Amino acid sequence: MSHTTSKSTVKERADLALNDEFLRKAVKFTTERLRGGKLKAAADHGNWDDWRERGRQIRLHTIAHLDYYLTTFANNARANGVHVHFADTDVEAVQISLEIAAAKQAKTVVKSKSMVTEELHLNKALASIGVEAIETDLGEYIIQLADETPSHIIIPAIHKNRYQIADLLSKDAGETLAPDTTILAGYVRKKLREKFLEADIGMTGCNFAIAESGSMVLFENEGNARMVTTVPKTQITLMGMERIIPTWADLEVMATLLPRSATGQKLTVYMSGITGPRRDADADGPEEMHIIIVDNGRSQQLGDPEFQELLNCIRCGACLNACPVYRHIGGHAYGGTYSGPIGAVLTPALKKNVAEWDDIANASSLCGACYEACPVKIPLHDMLVSLRRRKVESGHGDKIEAAGMKGFAALMGNSKRMNAVLKLGRIGQKLVVRDGGIRLKVGPLKGWNSYRVTPSLPKASFRDGWKTLEQEIRHGLTEADPAIQAKLAEALAARGKKGGHHHG
Repeated sequence: MSHTTSKSTVKERADLALNDEFLRKAVKFTTERLRGGKLKAAADHGNWDDWRERGRQIRLHTIAHLDYYLTTFANNARANGVHVHFADTDVEAVQISLEIAAAKQAKTVVKSKSMVTEELHLNKALASIGVEAIETDLGEYIIQLADETPSHIIIPAIHKNRYQIADLLSKDAGETLAPDTTILAGYVRKKLREKFLEADIGMTGCNFAIAESGSMVLFENEGNARMVTTVPKTQITLMGMERIIPTWADLEVMATLLPRSATGQKLTVYMSGITGPRRDADADGPEEMHIIIVDNGRSQQLGDPEFQELLNCIRCGACLNACPVYRHIGGHAYGGTYSGPIGAVLTPALKKNVAEWDDIANASSLCGACYEACPVKIPLHDMLVSLRRRKVESGHGDKIEAAGMKGFAALMGNSKRMNAVLKLGRIGQKLVVRDGGIRLKVGPLKGWNSYRVTPSLPKASFRDGWKTLEQEIRHGLTEADPAIQAKLAEALAARGKKGGHHHG
């Protein structure tokens, strides 16, 4: 069963994840391994930040001239014999895919990993016209058997351990398979080999499209994408409109950044560049090739100073592995196709529906770990703040929170008022303080105190103790070196003058 449902809140989904010990252990283990691999690969490479900046500049330039590069790509791809389609919406993209499948009287489609097809819910749409879609990436195959959605951009089944996977595959095989990765992978390999040979259509995503030659490039580690793009007679590639770079020379930068950021590899095991369908001299390849370029909300970010850089994303998953929130709750808690920090921004941006998706922008500590991990320096933490601001400005903010912030502003804007409240707080807290902390789980303290302890107010604040501290400093001056004494006296005098004009 799928964990994704927009009817529940991110907090409700996170609570489910936090209470799932298998999920938490599996996600923690894999993200730590991936994050460690990425950090080592970056360190071994050397001038990593210089390459990050190169990647960022390529993406900034491409997105700034996206119309030009998309036109160039489409013209070159058509010259190579490719049928190029543009789909403004998810409905259009699905309709084009179904029309091709119907025209080919397809019964089965083999797929390599594609987040765009997940975004479009294409498998269900194909099933509705009697076409079986088979995921051939091992992780995608596992979650397809489990009837779930991907929990990670790169590793879809990150939330499952090998024992859970063995149970799923044993049910599929009709016999007990040992929880050994070699045995499990061997079973899937044997089963999928038959599917590749009988499939009518091969369907892929697209890591990068090369404008100068009309080519599309796939990164993978299992070889299944090569089978998908060479054995079936018809190939359909679904491509987000932003997945484009100008030249093959630019691919060198991306091929350096993406594998290292995603898994810590220097290179993916397979990197395939595909330029059109099969030619007369070719030994294999599809007889007919379609590329569907999908907008589905992406163009809404163009020209938006706060969110245009969102289109720079190269889908490496590094921000998920670095995010302390994702590492605790996994991907399904985010409730959409894309999870982690990129999902928390991308989902509301694509949906343009603040009322429905505003809560996932709050599933972040705003620590900036995502920005530090991002190979093209997307400021996701700033975007999350912008989303929160837009939520409030559009009238979808929490009214209690808004009232609380007004009260906080009134309190902090007047020192006498603040001191009075602190004194009252010290008296009132005596009823609830135990062993130096407040453990009461009511009102705004409930969420915090469910996992931590709120410290009690100290007997005296720093301001209260300043007079005593000032006397101690002045006393110490008499024993100090004359030069130091003069500097300290000057600093204290300056502070005194400044303090005389301060009313907050």
